[in-house]
Amino acid sequence: MLLLALALGALLAVRLTALRLNATDLFFDEAQYWFWSTEPAFGYYSKPPLIAWLIGLSTKICGVSELCIRLPAPLLHTATAAALYVLGRRLYDQTTGILTALVYATLPAVSLSSGIISTDVPLLLCWALALIGYAALLQDKGEKRSWWPALLLGGAIGAGLNAKYAMAWIVPCVALHLVIEPRHRTILRDIRLWAALAIGVALIGPNLAWNLSNSFATFSHTADNAKWGGSLIHLDKAAEFFGAQFGVFGPILFAGLLIITWRAWKVGVPESDRLLLAFVWPVLGAITLQALLSRAHANWAAVSYVAASLLVTSTLLREGSLKWMKASMGLHLAVLVLISVGSAAAGRLALPGIGDPFARTIGWREVASAAMAEIERARLAGKPYGAVITGDRAVSAELLYYMRGEPTPVLAWRAKPKPQDHFELTRPYRQGSPEPVLLVDLTCDIGGKPACFAATAGNPTHLQRFTDSFAGIAPVGDRLIKAGSTRARRISLYALTGYRGK
Repeated sequence: MLLLALALGALLAVRLTALRLNATDLFFDEAQYWFWSTEPAFGYYSKPPLIAWLIGLSTKICGVSELCIRLPAPLLHTATAAALYVLGRRLYDQTTGILTALVYATLPAVSLSSGIISTDVPLLLCWALALIGYAALLQDKGEKRSWWPALLLGGAIGAGLNAKYAMAWIVPCVALHLVIEPRHRTILRDIRLWAALAIGVALIGPNLAWNLSNSFATFSHTADNAKWGGSLIHLDKAAEFFGAQFGVFGPILFAGLLIITWRAWKVGVPESDRLLLAFVWPVLGAITLQALLSRAHANWAAVSYVAASLLVTSTLLREGSLKWMKASMGLHLAVLVLISVGSAAAGRLALPGIGDPFARTIGWREVASAAMAEIERARLAGKPYGAVITGDRAVSAELLYYMRGEPTPVLAWRAKPKPQDHFELTRPYRQGSPEPVLLVDLTCDIGGKPACFAATAGNPTHLQRFTDSFAGIAPVGDRLIKAGSTRARRISLYALTGYRGK
């Protein structure tokens, strides 16, 4: 236990140091979550509220720097590793619990995720705690049954749903487990299970009420994000997602998971292994199918690797295959070092074939500085801007964070009747806003995959959505912003006057 505490403490210290030295700007999702934290609510356009509450707590204690916004990530991942120790000790033994905690804490995805703040971070902790609660419910069948497993399971489900709706995957996972383990179906007659589900529903209730009052914005966004409705089968997308899992979980561990799954199908595995498999494949299989039908990001099946970490670790221990565990952990520690050093050197890297891997998180501070310089110029000239507007969620989020001390409000341009993001929902540009208005338009992102994701600066087609709504649109100038060693962004600034509606 002392060695485990020292090891997890050392990993946490490395990650906190890496956060302190991190040279990246906030990614626009992170900036968006920070802004949400400044307006506490029970829901937001694209996600439930827990991520904003965590950031709000962290920044209240620590400050509003990038470090403080990201601080919950390594702390919560460490807590998840500790929870896996508890689960491993309950299902197997203390040695398995200790090694599982270390395996999880060194996963490539965890090392990457510890340097950013995302909804997966609290979700994974909630998933691990829910597994502990469910396993304890299954094991506690004596005459004097304890209620703590139900309270833990229900609280974890409710908190997990408030982190990310992916927590709902626990229902098909439990269902699959009861299908393959008939003797445990008696739990369906245990009032504690239903009490746990009721607690979970009660805890997500305020968010459901928020969605009801906001046209079910989060549910609609989640459905849109899946991008169903196409007629094609995307074998390439499915292969890309499945292949990415070797990087998320690690090549040795993911190969081990596949071998264990095949063995379970052919010859069977112990009961605890079957429980863990039931909490891996409903999610991993469904997201692979999602990728086949449309698309899927590599992290969408992240909850699978909570149970998978324990499953693979227990199997390697049972079979005496410690050399594979050592090789995997050594590889993952090397990845941790590379990520830590790479984030500290962000903006100065140029890897063959991909350029600067952190380019998407570099240069946003300079974009905001260019906008503030124009605002200050106009203010000194006696023609101050009444507002800043953007037509891009990423730019809105970055400006809101990096212009947080600027009194000129940042508003979102709503091009369609239905809002497309949280800023269009809560702070759209409206009739009667003071003029002139400064338009900050990201017109080109040079380098990486897309050469440009909009038309070039000054293109009438690109500006049509604004020229139709404003009588005057005067170019203020373009700014080329360096984004890492191999990428640049061009922003175009315009002074808009004479708003005439849409």
